[in-house]
Amino acid sequence: MDRTEVVASVAGDLYATERAIDDAITAATTLVQSMIGARALLKVSHVAGSTSQTKAMEAIAALSAAREAIVASHTEMQKDHRRMGWGTYAVGVLDKPDDDWAEEPPVRNSNHHVRNAAGPRRVA
Repeated sequence: MDRTEVVASVAGDLYATERAIDDAITAATTLVQSMIGARALLKVSHVAGSTSQTKAMEAIAALSAAREAIVASHTEMQKDHRRMGWGTYAVGVLDKPDDDWAEEPPVRNSNHHVRNAAGPRRVA
């Protein structure tokens, strides 16, 4: 295996892990929604199932922590990759936001449409 194949293999495993965590978060939130809906349909007290619902939400929090950890790992792998001078490999999703994306959230205007904080793009 050459370096490109090795890097692509690791990148594929990384993206698969990121997707798996996102899928697990989606499934866990669906479970909580289902628990609340079932309780309402069955006309059961809000107290009933409270502990099990809390445990399910704790699992979501743990999955969120896992997601943060894998994203941090991804960032560190990118730094390592650059430090080793291996250049850029086009593997995985290519329309990723910039590293500073999380620091500048979108701004909502009065019409409640999301827009870029920098304003509309002008095409020359």
